[in-house]
Amino acid sequence: MAHTAHHDTAFAAPRLRGILARIGTFLDRYAARQCRSDQIDRLEAMSDAELAKLGVTREGIVHYVFRDKFYI
Repeated sequence: MAHTAHHDTAFAAPRLRGILARIGTFLDRYAARQCRSDQIDRLEAMSDAELAKLGVTREGIVHYVFRDKFYI
């Protein structure tokens, strides 16, 4: 005797879409927190004297912005 399973796709599809939407929202928020291009742009717009007050050289802007992520 063979057994078959019947899955109600009318119920599963909206649930799956909801789960995927929540995952997408999480990833979008995570990426926004990790993006630091606005900080880099703000620092690049500063004068060399303003950067010097922060102890940052123009070449060191990216390193300064990501100093908590990369230890070089």
